[in-house]
Amino acid sequence: EGVIIAELPSRPIQGGMVDVSLLVMLLLDKYVDHLPLYRQLKKYERLGVKLSDATVGDWTAKTITLLEILYNELVNRVRKSQYLQADETPIQVLDKLKKGTTHRGYYWVYHDVASGLVVYEYDQSRGQIAPRTFLHDYKGYLQTDGYAVYDALPNKEIKLVNCMAHARRYFFDAQDNDKQRSVWMLDKLQELYEIEKFAREQKLTHQQRLHLRQEKSLPILNEMESWLNTNLIEVTPKSPIGKAINYMKVRWDKLKLFAGEGMLEIDNNLVENAIRPVALGRKNYLFAGSHEAARRAGIVYSFITCCKKNNRDRHLATYYFFMQNIISFDHP
Repeated sequence: EGVIIAELPSRPIQGGMVDVSLLVMLLLDKYVDHLPLYRQLKKYERLGVKLSDATVGDWTAKTITLLEILYNELVNRVRKSQYLQADETPIQVLDKLKKGTTHRGYYWVYHDVASGLVVYEYDQSRGQIAPRTFLHDYKGYLQTDGYAVYDALPNKEIKLVNCMAHARRYFFDAQDNDKQRSVWMLDKLQELYEIEKFAREQKLTHQQRLHLRQEKSLPILNEMESWLNTNLIEVTPKSPIGKAINYMKVRWDKLKLFAGEGMLEIDNNLVENAIRPVALGRKNYLFAGSHEAARRAGIVYSFITCCKKNNRDRHLATYYFFMQNIISFDHP
């Protein structure tokens, strides 16, 4: 009756014979174990497999492109959150227009505290355009480190919350300048953090945590506010202790908001922890090869950090399974 040829199996890269398992390992070695591609090529070469740098780079780029459909869904879900934490971190990027040097770009990182979902969005600057675009229709709480760009956002539906840990650092650094005042504030902050620790260990609901804060934290905050008003006029404005007091005083309304809403955190540390993969990675690969490469890396960092935040990082096999299923999906 003639010969019937079966259709070729679907492959992640059209026309390519590379298996999904290798593509996944390239991503995980680069973005989880922070091995630049050239180190991976050396590893495979020692095993007797010679791979082209250009080919592997092309594989990596096309593999990450397959993740974009899910990344866009991730962005949409994070934007619907009622409570986001935001921070930004730099990354050096090769730029054809800047010969002999690198461009300093930024990852803008948004963390949905309730779900543990995290989005990395790359932008070439630390200006207002990136957060203004991402948050243009956002409605809810936004907790930041006090960076002025967030205060200038035109979206009036955003309720800004500031980070008590950042305010604490100023007093910690001011101990050599004025130990008595610095230690007083540090002790009060420690009392607040002990209350938060108790709530976390007891796994209190948002309503229970709000009740605890109203009972225990609010009197401490009132005492701190009175102390700030008194001491602000007694110190030199440009001294370390003067800067510490002024930093907290200017942001006080946004710093104390956590005590009036049970779902809010006292600080921004959760999103700062989410940035660590980039900090580790850039020590190894030093820079991204282009602005587009930096953008693609942000996509992978988003999924890896989501796994970590949701306790799915106990074994590399978890990442492997997750990434393999996404990349193997029969994309249109």
